[in-house]
Formats: sequence, structure tokens, C-alpha cells
Amino acid sequence: MNYALIGGTQSGCGKTSVTLALLQFLNKRQKSVRCFKTGPDFLDPMWHKAITHKTSYNLDTNMMAIEQIQQILSKHQDVEFGIIEGVMGLFDGKSGVGGKGSAAHLAKVLDVPVWLVVNAKGMSGSIVPLVKGFVREAEDIGFRISGIIANRLGSENHARIIRELLLEHQLPPLIAWMEKNAPLLSERHLGLQMPEEHDVPDFSKAFHVELDLLKSTSDSLALTSEPQINKSKLNYLQGKTIAVARDSACCFIYPSNLDWLQAQAAKIIFFSPIAGDAVPDNTDAIWLPGGYPELHLQALSQSATWASLAKHIEQGTPTLAECGGMMLLAESIIDHQGTSWNMAGILPIACRMQDRLAALGYRQDENSGIKGHEYHHSKREDHQILPKAYSLKRGDEGLLFNNCRASYIHWYFESAPDVAAQLFLRKPP
Repeated sequence: MNYALIGGTQSGCGKTSVTLALLQFLNKRQKSVRCFKTGPDFLDPMWHKAITHKTSYNLDTNMMAIEQIQQILSKHQDVEFGIIEGVMGLFDGKSGVGGKGSAAHLAKVLDVPVWLVVNAKGMSGSIVPLVKGFVREAEDIGFRISGIIANRLGSENHARIIRELLLEHQLPPLIAWMEKNAPLLSERHLGLQMPEEHDVPDFSKAFHVELDLLKSTSDSLALTSEPQINKSKLNYLQGKTIAVARDSACCFIYPSNLDWLQAQAAKIIFFSPIAGDAVPDNTDAIWLPGGYPELHLQALSQSATWASLAKHIEQGTPTLAECGGMMLLAESIIDHQGTSWNMAGILPIACRMQDRLAALGYRQDENSGIKGHEYHHSKREDHQILPKAYSLKRGDEGLLFNNCRASYIHWYFESAPDVAAQLFLRKPP
């Protein structure tokens, strides 16, 4: 299996479009491929899966141990190509140049070659010092850039000029290029729109690839056999039925979190608040992930789900509500136009949408060590003082109501398995 990481010179250079175009290219040539995503993003993996029909896993060195990343890759070696989409600019991470969470850090710890995406619109000779700088910095950090993908080129002649310049200056070769009139992906405040809202654009007429160079500039990884898991740490949730909200309002779910719940021998059942599904009576715990509740306010304001959900929370059923999932429990959500929509009314809060980013960053609970990520464009208005759900140096500490923990943070369960399990277990009397 050949791997490569698609990194970019900066956010907005075209990494995701290039990644999707490459997945389409490989699919049409009947090359089996699986994609992964650097960092905590939920939306890019949805687009990956829409093309490959295979789950795209997040690989995040801020929230995950290297052994956990290795384990994910080891489990999914059943394809010819493993493509890892980077995050932001190649060296952009939590801090410094190539720090934790960056695509560069992931490339280094995995020893995976990088294909660098450059927005080369209006560029010819200037690509040389730009690429030279990235290549040298990569070498200093301890990984290699093996190929260049030029985005937004004007013509085949433009591509020829770029190709010859890279060759002349002994830089990584041009392995692919995208025309400047290629389709664009629609975006909204949390990033790209979801693939269920739009067909995946057909990039085939605008994307040009040298397949032989793809093969020669990618590489196998020195993955150990699947890491051994301490069996004493399995089956935390054996025999427990966990109801997970899953629809467009609750779609921000790390696939590894579902895998982890199943590894703990939990039974997972899904329900849709948009459809008005009831939470089954035999549910032992509830998980309300985030998503886009603000796009479905009319349906949610009339949802029949709230009665059964309120009953469970009143009875103390352990409930984890993350970001949009917390918003569902509010008395109301106030949309961008100022209209107030009634929600479940379980928590004494309202959530107000805003155009401005409200919070962004990695979070860690000071007491338990569990790690997560916070990113939202709404603010919570607390109508009553409740205990805090978490203890953080920075970020939303949330609310604790009965056995319900609600905050804006999306947690990564395997960052602290003991703690994650307790989120779904009743506390002893």
C-alpha cells in the first residue's frame, strides 16, 4: 500500500479540491484508495467518503497518541493507495513551525512523503524559491516533500513551464495540476458544505495526473502489525445500549469514537431528532453529537424526540451533549435573523447564532485529561447557574444537569478511555 500526505502552502490553496480530484482520478482507474484527514475536521472526511465509499478517519497528533494513529492505519491497509489530506498550511499547528497537530508533524512521525499543493495562478519562476523553502524546512524537521501539485494553472503550457522549472532546479517533480476553471466547493461558516447538500463536483476534465509519478513519489509505511490492546481495558460498556443521535443536525462524529464504543462491547442504536425518533426506553446512555441544528430549526422545533429525551435526562440517564447536541437541549436557538425557535427545553439556556467565530481550539479537561476540540459560531446564554461539566484552562466548561454533561466541546474518547466510559455510565448512588 502506497501512502502520501497532501499538504498545502496555506489554507485555501486547494488541498481539499485536489484531494477529491485525486480520489476521483484513482476511482475511475479502478485503483482502490482510502483517505484520512489530518486534524479534527468533520466535513472533509464526509467528502472523502462520498467518493471512496470508505470511512475516512481523523489522524490528529494533538488528541491522539502516535500508537493510536498507527493502529488506525494498520487496520485499513486493504487498498492500493492511502491518501492523507493535510490541515491548513503544511507547517501550521498548535504552535511554532511544524508543531503538534500540523501536517508536518504527522508526516514526520509517520515518515510519510508529502505532495505539496501550490496555488500557482499567475506564477512561473516564483514557484522555485517558494518550493525550495518548503523543501528545506521539511528536511530540517525530518520528512520529505516528494512531489508538487500545482493548482489553478492557466493552460497546458503553464503546466509545462512549471514542470521544467522544477526539473531545472532539481526540485520535486510536478505530479499533477488543476486548471483554474475547475469546479469550486461550496462553503459555510463551519467550513465546506456537506456532500448530501450537493453532488460531488466532477474534477476529471480539469485535473491532470501522472500516474507513474504518483506511484514513485508515494511510499509504503513502516507500520507495525496491529498494536496489542490491553484486554483489561476492554468491555467498559459491555451490555450497555447507547442511543446516538445521527442526522444532519448531529453529524459531527469521529469514526474512531464509534469504533471505540463498539470495542467496549456497547450496543449502538441510532435515532434522528430531525425525523422525531423517540429515544428507546431500554437506553442506558445517550450521545448527542454536534452538527448543523441551525439548518433544521423548523423541523427540530416540532420534533417528537424531545419528550422521550426529557424523560431519560430527568431519570438520570447518562447523556453526553456536544456543541450542536447541547443546542438541541436548549430552551431555544436564535437564528441569524433573530428569530427564536423552541428546542427541547431541557437545559435552562438559549443559543444565539452569530456570523463571527465564537471559539476555536483544542481543549483538555484538567481533572481527567480527556482531549477534544471546540469550534462554533454560536454563543450560549445561561438562564440559571448550574454546576460546570468540566474543568478547563481555556474553553467552554459546559453544564452539568442531572447526569447530562453538555458543552461546546467534541471529545476524542480514546484520549482518556477510562474517563470516556464514565460519561456513559450511571454513577453509583
